[in-house]
Amino acid sequence: MAEGFGLVVRFTCKDQASAEAFDRLVAQTVEKIRAHEPGTLIYAVHEVEGQPLQRIFYELYRDRAAFEAHEAQPYVKRFLAEREQYLADVAVDFLTPITGKRAPVEGCDGV
Repeated sequence: MAEGFGLVVRFTCKDQASAEAFDRLVAQTVEKIRAHEPGTLIYAVHEVEGQPLQRIFYELYRDRAAFEAHEAQPYVKRFLAEREQYLADVAVDFLTPITGKRAPVEGCDGV
């Protein structure tokens, strides 16, 4: 489990209307991530219980190169540009996996 590259991002939306628009933008982006990014192992989006304006993203990539390929995609660039209008705050923590358990991913050996 020592390989890989991950991050956790906490987004705080401006208000409920912004949260709904942000969620629509996220859904459009995640659809393309699923279809086009084999190096993106996990891209999970969560609403925070009791905090309806917050979203937590957990992202795990095969390696730093897979993350960089993700960031270079036109749909990710669109997401990064358009999200700002909906957000009051963004906090990012980059992660280096040490140990753990995850479901096997088809086409990935021992990552």
